[in-house]
Amino acid sequence: MSRVGKKPITIPSGVTVTVAADNTVTVKGPKGELKQAVDRDIKIEVADGSLNVGRPTDQIRHRAMHGLYRALIANMVKGVTEGFVKKMELVGVGYKAANTGNVLDLALGYSHNIIFEIPKELKVATATEKGKNPEITLEGIDNQLLGQVCAKLRSLRKPEPYKGKGVRFSGEVVRRKAGKSAGK
Repeated sequence: MSRVGKKPITIPSGVTVTVAADNTVTVKGPKGELKQAVDRDIKIEVADGSLNVGRPTDQIRHRAMHGLYRALIANMVKGVTEGFVKKMELVGVGYKAANTGNVLDLALGYSHNIIFEIPKELKVATATEKGKNPEITLEGIDNQLLGQVCAKLRSLRKPEPYKGKGVRFSGEVVRRKAGKSAGK
């Protein structure tokens, strides 16, 4: 039995969870509404303030989906109550970030600025303080979308191992390499 899958999800007050006939889970809360299509083999039961996810057999496919859908639904419940926040920092000389609405303008050491449009479901804020790296703060209720956008931002200039320059998550530790050693 999946350790993650068999753990029940507690539904906080103010959150409603409904399961449609086509096995689509809808979670509504104070911050918004999220939907997730669930495989037809996975059973979802909502009873007195908690949600349980069950599987029919011990097949590898069922075991994998059991924990997956439990985690996705738990993230949906957390998202509509608290929301998710991710912070990224730009490390490098001349790296800058500015936003107007949901359009992010990034200077990442290329010959041109990168204009990146953030989906309307997410909120973006940029901060530049003297003596600190520019910071991008993304927040939203959909953890999948938030992670995908952060991964796309990071892929624009991945942190390199020699000087550590690039776009990284706040608190991320980049493994550093020693450069070329001097001659004899």
